Amino acid sequence: MHLGTVRADTPSCTELIHLNNAGASIPPTIVLQTIQDYLSLEAQVGGYEAADQNAEAIAAFYTVLAKFINAQPRNIAYANSATDAYNKALSAIPFRAGDLILTTDNDYSSNQIAFMALEKRFGVRVMRARDLPEGGVDPSDMETLIRAHHPALVAVTHVPTNSGLVQNIAAIGKVCREENVWYLVDACQSFGQIALDVEAIGCDFLSATMRKYMRGPRGVGFLYVSDRVLQAGLELMLPDMHGATWTAPDQYEPIPDARRFEYFEISPALLLGSKVAIEYAVRMNMALIEQRVGDLAGYVRHLIAELKGVQVLDQGDHLCGIVTVYHKKWDPAKIMAYLQENKVNCRISNLQAGQIDFARKNVPWALRISPHYYNNVQDIEDFIEICKKY
Repeated sequence: MHLGTVRADTPSCTELIHLNNAGASIPPTIVLQTIQDYLSLEAQVGGYEAADQNAEAIAAFYTVLAKFINAQPRNIAYANSATDAYNKALSAIPFRAGDLILTTDNDYSSNQIAFMALEKRFGVRVMRARDLPEGGVDPSDMETLIRAHHPALVAVTHVPTNSGLVQNIAAIGKVCREENVWYLVDACQSFGQIALDVEAIGCDFLSATMRKYMRGPRGVGFLYVSDRVLQAGLELMLPDMHGATWTAPDQYEPIPDARRFEYFEISPALLLGSKVAIEYAVRMNMALIEQRVGDLAGYVRHLIAELKGVQVLDQGDHLCGIVTVYHKKWDPAKIMAYLQENKVNCRISNLQAGQIDFARKNVPWALRISPHYYNNVQDIEDFIEICKKY
């Protein structure tokens, strides 16, 4: 990875310090150009016709993404967002009253809300495994609960949105496979900053977005669907003519691969931009990306912890590129405005992002700082100097 080339591919690096990659990264120029070129083609020849001309490249999205996470193209479904993908997976589970969803204290807020909605609508139960003292779900407690209750679904967020924590999803996947329990992983914050191998994880579903560490466009996500799910015949609660075939007046058949979890309307421009973003990450080398992001985040934690009154909130024996801090004298709206005035992009995680986590840490919000590999040491040091002057 040549940092000069990477920063040249990210022209805004010269204008701002972008430390909000857990929200949305700055895409490489080639991603932007790919999207613009396709939209221009649509304007020239028509939407369906442009898709016909790019059928091979569109199909390659599934191949490139599948290889990236150690799957097959038949296991990949396009989605409009990570939440869209996640909720499609939830809709495929045939929940009945009394069924158990086993999750963690650190799961994403939208996922927690979805669990409670299922609880309200179908009468399922929601249980959260306990955390380790150092932070993150306790895999042994999760194992005990899986074997004792045989839940209808185990759902775990790999990296929470409100913390640098990385949860041990592979250990949980092993038990789910042994007990034949459906396993859903939210990889929204890890995809693009941590190498993912769905076979090693042992999940049945994995959802993610392109806009965060993958440096793709907003409005695109994906759902990985295991062969086990496909063989069991699980499908969307409400499929359409893209994911199913109308075979007789009163009959339909889901298509055989993961695209049964898609709907007809897909943005080819964003899909092609996402393919290019994945190919760019492959060229950068995921092992190097993971190392660099971790090093930069560690440098942020080291320097910002030295500022008077700042509390670093990240817990767990494995931390990633998200850094969260709190200062009781900082006003969240004012610190955000101050940073933006100084050409720094960070984000505030409010209480809704971490109802359980923030209550335990006794904080009402956190400043989330999330560097990426295109940031340099000077970015971090300039950010710290700006914080010192607040």
